[in-house]
Amino acid sequence: MKLKKPVYQLALAALLLLTLGCKDANQAAMEPTSSATVYFGGDILTMAGASPQYVEAVVVRDGKIEFTGSAEEAMELAGAGHQMVDLQGKTMLPGFLDAHSHYFSSLSVANQLNLYPPPSGPGQDVPSILQALKQFKTDNAIPDGELIMAYGYDDTVMPEGRLLNRDDLDAALPDNPVLVGHVSMHGGVLNSQAMERWDMSASTETPPGGVIVRKPGTNEPWGLIMETAYLPIFASLPQPTPEEEAAWTTAAHELYAANGITTAHEGATHIKDLLLMQRAAEAGAHLIDVVAYPFITDLDTTLHHFPVEEWEKYNNRLKIGGVKITIDGSPQGRTAAFTSPYLTGGPAGEQNWKGALTFPKDMIQGFVKQVYDLGVPLNLHANGDAAIDTFLETHEAIAAEDPGKDRNITLIHAQFTRKDHLPKFLEYKITPSFYTLHTYYFADAHIANRGREQAQYISPMRDAIEMGIRPTNHTDFVVAPLDQPFMLWSAVNRVSRGGEVVGEDQRISAYEGLQAMTINVAHQYQEESMKGTIEAGKLADLVIVDANPLKADPDAIKDIQVLETLKEGKQIYKKQ
Repeated sequence: MKLKKPVYQLALAALLLLTLGCKDANQAAMEPTSSATVYFGGDILTMAGASPQYVEAVVVRDGKIEFTGSAEEAMELAGAGHQMVDLQGKTMLPGFLDAHSHYFSSLSVANQLNLYPPPSGPGQDVPSILQALKQFKTDNAIPDGELIMAYGYDDTVMPEGRLLNRDDLDAALPDNPVLVGHVSMHGGVLNSQAMERWDMSASTETPPGGVIVRKPGTNEPWGLIMETAYLPIFASLPQPTPEEEAAWTTAAHELYAANGITTAHEGATHIKDLLLMQRAAEAGAHLIDVVAYPFITDLDTTLHHFPVEEWEKYNNRLKIGGVKITIDGSPQGRTAAFTSPYLTGGPAGEQNWKGALTFPKDMIQGFVKQVYDLGVPLNLHANGDAAIDTFLETHEAIAAEDPGKDRNITLIHAQFTRKDHLPKFLEYKITPSFYTLHTYYFADAHIANRGREQAQYISPMRDAIEMGIRPTNHTDFVVAPLDQPFMLWSAVNRVSRGGEVVGEDQRISAYEGLQAMTINVAHQYQEESMKGTIEAGKLADLVIVDANPLKADPDAIKDIQVLETLKEGKQIYKKQ
């Protein structure tokens, strides 16, 4: 029975007097040397088990969960000198675990302009984007000649197909290099000064797996530069100075903590970024854990600096979790690889366009074999059904002797998974990390590009769970905003910007949605023994929210607010 607060406190006082009065010197010597904190008075949802389980109280000591259970037992175990925290009817959950984002990009987001479309930003059309860019320069007193960067440009929502181009940016900001990042993070629109900065011109050839939109009637780069054509630009984006590294890192961690996240994912790490992350971690700038996945093209260099024996272990809250391979692009950018043509053609007007693999199939096979031989986890980016086919065929060829061995493979996005893929995911122990936010942000684009039937089946969470798979869910930040309650809402409701239900039969319960952002992610990271549930012996990584997602109206889940985030028992965020 849950005790009311006054009765609870009286029982506590009586219990303490009784226990303290009967201790001898030997018993006192056995008492813990550090004080405990007892949380009580709200819904404490442990996320342990296949159905919701609640406890009355949690005892935290020395950064770990020491006890969960009844309030009486918690008080007895906590001993003298402990702190009591009354949740006052709020809900406590295990800290949210980020299944996939681009953590390193968050270090620079504070210095960039948000151009997400409404409701997340001002980028509803080209004039709005240009006005926001000019205002950003004025508000931040950015001098002529300095690079101006923005993120979140979504060409799929531009009215009447009027897209942002180089001439627009030149007219609005003629005295600065400008890079407007595409919402997919796989490309961007550059103005003339930025083109010069990155040596892009009419003589620049489009590399295999890349896209360079040209000005009609010329060979001049004019709009989006995407995929492999964008990789050299992405790899050379400005980084903080040595004096700024720690401050930028802590600011990034505060951004994640404000969303209830206690473990962040760095989804495609280049060696220079990894070395910066290591320096910041050693400087004590990490508030939360970060799991980094070196990009396959940087693998040899990474191994030179970080021998594989050092991987999969936290050092100052940073660990290398495995390797990332990207084998196609984004469906909203029309660069994901499909078995059938896009209904709207290619991003540069290509006809009968099915997208393209990022690397040739034989190169992908070589990459995958290298990771399997290394014996480390693999994160594999695949969006289109042809890309998923390519990976499954590659796996079957390389792992023919034992395809069902647990190699800790996570299929990032896996958005256009077909039903016939799911049994293979289960058999080959592949964890799909789905992306249900696309049902809101990009449903209209997917319906236009791929047709209604295929778009309705994106991120098939319901079928995966029914199959016995343990899927995870992610934001892919900065592609979509960090907003864990909104991500949960999208998995439960699957409603588009326009209010249309996208794949009603793939809706999941709020509890299943929470599993996909807590315990299932711990499984993805092989950290189930330390994270993902509120159980004794695990890290005290906890989040307090203002409403219980299991008791809220499904549509109100998106309005739930993160009030406090605890990392190993220490408060790292509190809503003001």
